[in-house]
Amino acid sequence: MTHGEKAGALFLEGYNCAQSVVLAFADEMGIPKETAARIASSFGGGLGRLREVCGCVSGMAIVAGELLGYSGPETGKPKADHYALIQELAEEFRKENGSIICRDLLSGITSDTAPVPEARTDDYYKKRPCKDLAVCAAEILERKLEERNVQDLEKNGQK
Repeated sequence: MTHGEKAGALFLEGYNCAQSVVLAFADEMGIPKETAARIASSFGGGLGRLREVCGCVSGMAIVAGELLGYSGPETGKPKADHYALIQELAEEFRKENGSIICRDLLSGITSDTAPVPEARTDDYYKKRPCKDLAVCAAEILERKLEERNVQDLEKNGQK
């Protein structure tokens, strides 16, 4: 099963958009699924249902931070390189979906910012693009990680 397929299935299980993407990569991050779900729990609905940056995009950033991020108070190249990666991921998502903003992606769907999430019914899943957005985000991230892995192997003369 690809990371995209995992993310889509996780969304259909009831996880929010960010959790679906992050949980799809929990094994690679080496963290328990419960921890991954908690880390991403605040980012659903465009950050706590505020309909800002799509949780799928936030999920990509969380995974990229864990797998490729920096861990100190860097101000130079490591930080700039990581921010460039996050911008690449977001731009690829924007190209494929038209926006990285939740309210734009849900255009035409009643999507308030009340903190109480909608019940996950068949109708909910039919009208929302969120499952497909989670699949897309996980696929973008999977491609980027594979690309980075190949680059690292080439750098080290292993390919």
